Amino acid sequence: MATPSPEGQETASHHFTNPPEKHGDDPAIGSAQTAKDEHVYIADGYPLIRRIIFIMTVCSSMFTNQLGLCNSLTTPEIIGESFGVTDPGNLSWIISGYGLTLGTFILIGGRFGDEFGNKAIFIIGMGWLALTSMMAGLSVYSSYPVFILARTLQGLGPALTVPNALAIMGKCFSQGNRDMGFAWFAASAPVGAMAGLLFGPLFAMAWWPWTYWSQALGVAIVFVIALVAIPNMPVEGEQKQRRTIRETVDRLDLPGGASGVTALVLFNFAWNQSLVTTWAEPYVYVCLILSFFFLAAFFYIELRLARYPILPVAVLTSDIAFVFGCTAAGWSTFGIWLFYVIRICLNVGGQTPIQLAAWLSPIIVTGIVTALIVGKIINKVPASSIMLFAMLCYFVTSLLQALRPVDSTYWTYFFFATIIATFAMDSSLPAATIIFANAVPRQYQGMGSSVIMTIVVYSISLGLGFAGTIELQINNGGHTKENLLRGYRGTLWFSVGLTAFGTVLALIFLLKDLRRRKLAGNQKEEETAGSTEA
Repeated sequence: MATPSPEGQETASHHFTNPPEKHGDDPAIGSAQTAKDEHVYIADGYPLIRRIIFIMTVCSSMFTNQLGLCNSLTTPEIIGESFGVTDPGNLSWIISGYGLTLGTFILIGGRFGDEFGNKAIFIIGMGWLALTSMMAGLSVYSSYPVFILARTLQGLGPALTVPNALAIMGKCFSQGNRDMGFAWFAASAPVGAMAGLLFGPLFAMAWWPWTYWSQALGVAIVFVIALVAIPNMPVEGEQKQRRTIRETVDRLDLPGGASGVTALVLFNFAWNQSLVTTWAEPYVYVCLILSFFFLAAFFYIELRLARYPILPVAVLTSDIAFVFGCTAAGWSTFGIWLFYVIRICLNVGGQTPIQLAAWLSPIIVTGIVTALIVGKIINKVPASSIMLFAMLCYFVTSLLQALRPVDSTYWTYFFFATIIATFAMDSSLPAATIIFANAVPRQYQGMGSSVIMTIVVYSISLGLGFAGTIELQINNGGHTKENLLRGYRGTLWFSVGLTAFGTVLALIFLLKDLRRRKLAGNQKEEETAGSTEA
């Protein structure tokens, strides 16, 4: 997933201190900007070897994030069998639980980094991920609920490391080096995903707990390296002031964060738990209804009470509504595509997890290449055009897989869908971040990546809940391969509909953006003509 440069059209995370100038030529803003440009970029002076170690350490946050998601994608049935669990609804929590906490807590993880130091929160996140990965493996001696609890808690680790890794990269590198650093950060995503898809089933062939124990060992090594490789960055600006507990609570926006997290957790839980209960249990409806009450409380707190809102809902515009809609539709589709294509291959097509990993291996090359290309052109091509391209790629990917005969050769539908899906991933995220940054006032531009990544990860988890409900309603119990395929096909056609909706949104936004650019150009010509006459 490509993450654009913070000094082009947006900032990398809401912690970075050097946003672009685009809201006028206010002298005060200019003076502040000049002062900020005097910031010393520590990593610029590193020798090559140390710089490589630093970049690899920071990029490990995205690598371990994707590894943690994908190392379980092809093995739910193997894990469930050891606990005596075979119901698809229960098994879906192996994936959904991880995505739930990751998507829900990213914004909070970023805010904690602002207040307590990005390096400290990054290291805490790595330590947490190592401990919960060990817990996931040890749950083999306990029960399936304990395993799901461990998987859910695992998501908190990347929620702390990913936004703070972006902030660390932004604070330690100047423009040129930062661009390359973010390109490699983006390229680490497909590498981590492929590592998970390959080593997850390999370890499961021996004993599935080793998937998580090996992950715990690797993350623990990163934890130790990060203590040395990441510099102790000086605290700047308002953070230098000694604050009271009340001031710290205000800046963390704990009431807003608590209400928002509760709303997201309850809403997601209701949809994913409905796969287990088929909406037959009252508590599922209660959770769904309560989520709307907490969401209303969140908006009230952010609009009326919060001095430092964790999400500036008061400045959200129609442009942001468009980008949220496109991002949610696209990434929900990606989660559905990846999860159910794997289910079709394993449960209907007869492919093995190792064979499936080989089939998906092109994402490494195309992911790295696409990330580097997008990093070069992202500041030269209108973000609205890139977003439309991404949504079209999502649409074609979903359509190819929905139409793919189970017995078709790899080099037809599957290969091209995999390539096109990678294009979609690595172009939609930076485009969405740019649109968000350009649509909000200057002081909020830097939180673009954190907000968009919240939408991305939460949409993947929630999309699987929606798709699972559709699957269970049309697969006639899923007792035969024909019925299983019927349910899987239904979810893929649902994803086609989602991407069609997202494509329409992206097209409308592109036309709106082109009209706005044309009006701005005409106004500039009139001003130029007026100054010439004067």
